[in-house]
Amino acid sequence: MSRGSDTQTKTRPDWKTRLTPEQYRVCRRGGTEPPFSGEYVDTKAAGTYRCVCCGEPLFHSEQKFESGTGWPSFWAPFEEARVTTERDPSLGMVRTEVRCASCDAHLGHVFPDGPQPTGLRYCINSVALSLERE
Repeated sequence: MSRGSDTQTKTRPDWKTRLTPEQYRVCRRGGTEPPFSGEYVDTKAAGTYRCVCCGEPLFHSEQKFESGTGWPSFWAPFEEARVTTERDPSLGMVRTEVRCASCDAHLGHVFPDGPQPTGLRYCINSVALSLERE
């Protein structure tokens, strides 16, 4: 998969052609998949979770934990610079949205109720990820 400037210049029709309708709804329009419906909720396989849009490595299975929330949860990203965060006041509450730093795909949200060592819970939509198994 490619990354970098070509992902930054893709148009809405480009993304609609490249992604499934659900991937497009979540990653490009800021949607959320239903809880307990995603492919990676219960996955225990070792590997690197990549952005489904650009292929950037975002999370590793070593940082994945069972949160019971219905979405894959990680206590840290692959590298801090791989994701960005921004304030999300939608749905009548303030949350912190997580986005791919490379292509700006919506990934999910991060919450301050995760395990140590970070105390964070990156709650990520399965449909925004692809798992490269080790």
